[in-house]
Amino acid sequence: MEIDFSQIVPSIPFILQGIGITLAFALVSAIIGLVLGSILAIFKISKVSALKWFANIYTSIFRGTPLILQLVIIYFAVPQLFQYDIPKFLAGVIAFGLNSGAYISEIIRAGIQAVDKGQQEAAEALAIPYRPMMKDIILPQAIKNILPALMNEFITLTKESAIVSVIGLMDIMRRAQIVGANTFRYFEPLLIAGFVYWVLVTCLTVLGGFLERRLRRSE
Repeated sequence: MEIDFSQIVPSIPFILQGIGITLAFALVSAIIGLVLGSILAIFKISKVSALKWFANIYTSIFRGTPLILQLVIIYFAVPQLFQYDIPKFLAGVIAFGLNSGAYISEIIRAGIQAVDKGQQEAAEALAIPYRPMMKDIILPQAIKNILPALMNEFITLTKESAIVSVIGLMDIMRRAQIVGANTFRYFEPLLIAGFVYWVLVTCLTVLGGFLERRLRRSE
């Protein structure tokens, strides 16, 4: 077994340039997933059966099919169906955002249902409309309870963002693959990419723990 990083060292800055793209991609996808997941969660606890049906079918489809399949459908099918050459970044965040929304909706739904029912009963007794009640009373308490799960979803998005390398987005993984193709040495650049992802995930885990402790102290 021969391992030699000497040929890869000059390409390390090129690989590291993918960190910004990876984090931006994960952040935008998480925002889309959070907004969509919040809407779907409200649909799921709604008394309107059509909304519950739509949210449940949506979640079933996006949780029941591979993320990479959703990605390639959006990237390759959109030009065919709509004659629009969708950018790689946009295709990626749409696919990841839609997929993440399905998972986040379940997290938020569980968080909402975990809030003491007395809170909603008190709001209804005070004649507070449903939307303000959810926005100002129920959701803020639910977010506190589900922050660790939401942070874990963001960490998962950061790791799984490597999938977008299949459509050529110049993230960490794609850059490592390019270095491997140019040097005919794949183990070393992929090992470096793995180390970078590990550092990112470790930092995000520490940040999540810090936020969780801050929320506990504020209670």
